Amino acid sequence: MRVLVTGGAGFIGSSLVHYLVIEKGYEVLTVDKLTYAGNLQSLKLVDGRQNHRFLKADICDRRAMDEAFDTFRPDRVMHLAAESHVDRSVTGAQAFVQTNVIGTFTLLEAARTYYGKLYAEAQGRFRFLHVSTDEVYGSLGDEGLFTETTPYDPSSPYSASKAASDHLAKAWERTYKMPIVVSNCSNNYGPYHFPEKLIPLTILNAIAGKDLPVYGKGENVRDWLYVEDHARALDVIIERGRIGETYNVGGRNERRNIDVVRRICSVLDERSPSTKPREELIRFVTDRPGHDARYAIDATKLENELGWRALENFDTGIGKTVDWYLENSWWWEPLRDRYAGERLGVLPAASAKVG
Repeated sequence: MRVLVTGGAGFIGSSLVHYLVIEKGYEVLTVDKLTYAGNLQSLKLVDGRQNHRFLKADICDRRAMDEAFDTFRPDRVMHLAAESHVDRSVTGAQAFVQTNVIGTFTLLEAARTYYGKLYAEAQGRFRFLHVSTDEVYGSLGDEGLFTETTPYDPSSPYSASKAASDHLAKAWERTYKMPIVVSNCSNNYGPYHFPEKLIPLTILNAIAGKDLPVYGKGENVRDWLYVEDHARALDVIIERGRIGETYNVGGRNERRNIDVVRRICSVLDERSPSTKPREELIRFVTDRPGHDARYAIDATKLENELGWRALENFDTGIGKTVDWYLENSWWWEPLRDRYAGERLGVLPAASAKVG
């Protein structure tokens, strides 16, 4: 099995590459532009393995994508390359539209050209998985879950760009009869997570004794999914998922942000005691613009139809995650030199009105 993974040097992508190369034994081509969130050190576990290759390339570069398809000749494409941080999208939306919308379009077109040149038997094996987010569905109230039929209602430039890319993938399946499947996942956490997101930022700030910023009152709720569970789910979906279908991937682990931060503090206090409880480092800060109140995924379709189950609950997963960061400073210390945890996505003060 030959699998082309875009965004494979990123957080979820690197976990997927590890799983496909080491556990499944597939031949994998990782394609990544190596933006600030792409890190070759995240692929250290597969470095030198004969069944893994790396290509530094931008998915917006049609010539590079055509060459990747023609030389590697994949049986599957797993598309994870994306700009993904909501805060960065608030003040820099153009990069999100360029990568998530134009990049997905470019990749779909390269895949369509490649698919059209395959013999019938190879076409029968080919699959394209477009990996997306639950944020496309908008915000939930206190009750209910996102299902695969929940109407799209994106709130941020990030989620709007991912919603657009989802629609492109589904349209290419319907219009051009390409074998495409879409997945939408809840919030991931685990090893190799760039420290701009809530969990790795909290872990590293707490290790360093720095303030732990929590947006608003910390009451926003997310459904947390351990990244290695997600990697297994993606392999199952592309292996057995029905063409043209969407599958939601969630861990069934809803937590308020403040409870996530407090749990991390508790685990760190157990693993690496400090002079005072780390919970005293929590600081509430101005909320994010357009901050969705609650996400929660109904993964029943994936569980019942394809037989996937999350192996980690939040407590076991966060324990593994904290342990990994404590044991792998070689990976995150160079990143902290580039990004020390400063607040992102803050809108400038409104200028005086005129007219």
